[in-house]
Amino acid sequence: MTASCGLCEREIADGYLCTSDVVQLAKRLEQMPALFDELTECLVPRRSGPAEFVTATVAGPRSPLDEDVLDLVDGGHVAEVLELWRADVQRVRWPSHGAPPTEGVMARRVAVASRWLAMELDWIAVEYPAAGDLAREVRTLEVGMRSMVGDPAPRPQRLGTCVAVDVEGVVCGAVIKRMPGETRVRCGWCSYTYVTPQDWLRLQFFQPEEESCQSA
Repeated sequence: MTASCGLCEREIADGYLCTSDVVQLAKRLEQMPALFDELTECLVPRRSGPAEFVTATVAGPRSPLDEDVLDLVDGGHVAEVLELWRADVQRVRWPSHGAPPTEGVMARRVAVASRWLAMELDWIAVEYPAAGDLAREVRTLEVGMRSMVGDPAPRPQRLGTCVAVDVEGVVCGAVIKRMPGETRVRCGWCSYTYVTPQDWLRLQFFQPEEESCQSA
């Protein structure tokens, strides 16, 4: 029996998240504490009072309060989102356990919740029905945070279509993408892995005329 990924809707053998989206979610959770620290640095105290904040990166006259950044950092939205997901995963996996603690310094709360979720990803991908929603919300959170610190996440590059051939001689044809600098790409449909120079040359050479492909 097959299933579909809760995020990209790609067909998978079982579970709720495909391998590619599990990998991306793991990266986002790993980077979340550092990204939160970077976002925190966007807020510095005004000299006129300890409770007022301005963005640190804007030159010239003082800018108005960046309420979006303040809400994410001082308002605890980042920590709250991650902790709510942690609590729900724990509720599903260990119903008899009490809710996890949510007190302490905001940066530590973000780090603890991110690390806990990352450690449970293998179970989440296979057993947690809301895995797709979790991955989607963490992705949205990351995109919003990066847009505020001026560090947009890199976008995948389209390389063309998969040229792997199965035992019956049928060409796969699924879209192949990679992140900038990535030298190993696995087709999400047929699982063929492009890694050697010969793989990349073959991928480029056998593309349909309307497709463009970048060599590794």
